[in-house]
Amino acid sequence: IRNLNLDTNDKYILFFGFIRDYKGLDILIQSLSVLIKNNKSIKLIVAGEFYTDSKPYFDLIKKYQLDEFVMMHNDFIPDEKVADYFCACDIVVQPYKNATQSGVTQIAFHFNKPMIVTDVGGLAEIIPDGKVGYVVEPNVEKLADAISKFFDLKKEREFSETASVLKEKYSWKNMIQSIEKLR
Repeated sequence: IRNLNLDTNDKYILFFGFIRDYKGLDILIQSLSVLIKNNKSIKLIVAGEFYTDSKPYFDLIKKYQLDEFVMMHNDFIPDEKVADYFCACDIVVQPYKNATQSGVTQIAFHFNKPMIVTDVGGLAEIIPDGKVGYVVEPNVEKLADAISKFFDLKKEREFSETASVLKEKYSWKNMIQSIEKLR
């Protein structure tokens, strides 16, 4: 939090990685507009380069008057800065409209971070709903409800602990052991 000059009294959602239309940042921004009606301490950190036109996203932020709730860090995030973003957030949100897998999920596991993902591609297969986070349909209301539920029920510690256990399942060590069993 200190490295990003963030207020420790706020709650932080992280959207991390290249920004492409299919990753659903527009859904997350609209969900934030719903969330702040009841909780002004929730903030969104967007950390990643645009690989699409940025104007529609900035237009949404302006439309919903979210300037003070969205922190845009749209330069390339070097490896040595990745930890700053993951350590500062309370939850990682991947509101993808379609996907197969995501490297962001593995980074979040590395930092024992709770996640909210959409039920597209293989994301739901590696995020057990209600254990490491929530799996929702890719729409504004469902995403807002899941984020609100996460903060209202104070699930960060529980989900983080489960993530620290489950990440071993995806470790290199575990993969090598599985391959060796095939011999």
